[in-house]
Amino acid sequence: MPATIPRLPALDQVRAERHAFVDTVASLPEADFESGTTLCEGWAPRDVLAHLIGTARITDYLRAPWRLHQINERFVADARPKSRDEMIAAGRSWAGLAGRADRTISPFLLGDVAVHHQDVLRGAGLTRVLPRHIESAVFHEGVVLSLQRRRPTLLRYRVEPSNGIGAPLGRGPRVLGPAEALGMWLAGRDVPDVTVEA
Repeated sequence: MPATIPRLPALDQVRAERHAFVDTVASLPEADFESGTTLCEGWAPRDVLAHLIGTARITDYLRAPWRLHQINERFVADARPKSRDEMIAAGRSWAGLAGRADRTISPFLLGDVAVHHQDVLRGAGLTRVLPRHIESAVFHEGVVLSLQRRRPTLLRYRVEPSNGIGAPLGRGPRVLGPAEALGMWLAGRDVPDVTVEA
């Protein structure tokens, strides 16, 4: 369905979302940065930042694409001894898209950044006004993540965005909500602002 395939974002949109994410984690109080709750189970905001910085190390993923979770955990573990200031500085560099390989792949990863940004915001009880293209990126990332499961969610439910961002997808009982909330739900996050019809 053409309506479900997003256009690749421009690099300035990718940079803007990356910088927005780093601004969010940099604004958190020290204790929340180090050990606050996010929607990524077992990860504090600093761990989410470490994971996203690690996505620029594309060769690590290309060498063993079947070990994505282990690679992500290694990036998080490697960053744990680093100070908050070091992490934020590394985040600012990552947000600027310094590497050529990262610039090439980053438009495909905008949804990953946007979902993780929401993980941190929702975990901290914060909200933001989402640009339409970012909400669309969250929704489409959720679709992609749902298809990676052994029993894809869209084979059991029909998601219907209530705000005109994204087309209805799937089959089965309807799940209603704004595109961002549906994307987070499809990505496996426990969010309250979706309605699952019986």
